Amino acid sequence: MLHEVTLLAGEDSAEPLADALLAAGALSIAVEDADAASERESALYGEPGLEPQRHAWLRSRLRVLLDGDVRAAGRMVQAASDALGMATPAIESCIEVADTDWVRATQAQFPPTRISQRLWIVPSWHDAPDPGALNVRLDPGVAFGTGTHPTTRLCLAWLDENLRPGASVLDYGCGSGILAIAAGKLGADRIVGIDVDPQALAAARANSQANGVAASYTAPDDLAPGTYDIVVANILSNPLKLLAPALLARVAPGGALVLSGILQRQSEELIAAYRDADAAVPLTAWQFADGWCCLAGRRSA
Repeated sequence: MLHEVTLLAGEDSAEPLADALLAAGALSIAVEDADAASERESALYGEPGLEPQRHAWLRSRLRVLLDGDVRAAGRMVQAASDALGMATPAIESCIEVADTDWVRATQAQFPPTRISQRLWIVPSWHDAPDPGALNVRLDPGVAFGTGTHPTTRLCLAWLDENLRPGASVLDYGCGSGILAIAAGKLGADRIVGIDVDPQALAAARANSQANGVAASYTAPDDLAPGTYDIVVANILSNPLKLLAPALLARVAPGGALVLSGILQRQSEELIAAYRDADAAVPLTAWQFADGWCCLAGRRSA
């Protein structure tokens, strides 16, 4: 019988305790910020050029899945603590976990998403709500980009309103390929996706093939010379600042630059970074959604 046990760990003990619990028989472990949704909540992630100073929260909550009851959980926690020579943490809770079809439960989190009158994002396990629409069929796998995040929806909406048939498109940080595929459905001609993650590139290629969209996907270092009518990058604020020279160099005369993955409070900083760079493109805040921003601008012809 499956149970989920929760316990608290300090900054220095969370990772070794999780490893020791796995060695003692835990089936899986999720580590969360124990102070989430409070004034003490802290972000803990890195971006290129902005590596985190800490690698664990001050207080972590470990959610431990095991095959056994609370007594088995106590023995497992004791064995893990003994192996580390540390005091045994108290178990906060131990609840029975119902037998669940986790694949179906995960898929249920990603319903079809309507972007506009004509454009839908439809996961591969769903029927298209409107078969006559431009339906992007998607199986994201482990790659970012399901159509549900505000930053992705903002970029999709911009493409839907502004892309003209025959345009060339560069999707920098393509993830699942969702933006590149949508561009193809909307009539783009030459489409290239860039990502540093080989698994994302594999997912994007598979999704493009499933949608009948001709697009090429490659790593940044393998991108051939050339410019594009539209350069779109849905990443994060700090990488976008670092990538400014590379992205600006890819925007053709008269071409558009579209940036997202930016919190609304970061928008002016990004606008300034691209205004002050060489080969600048003037950006403005195109739209906001749920605290996120999409910036867009066009190079003079």
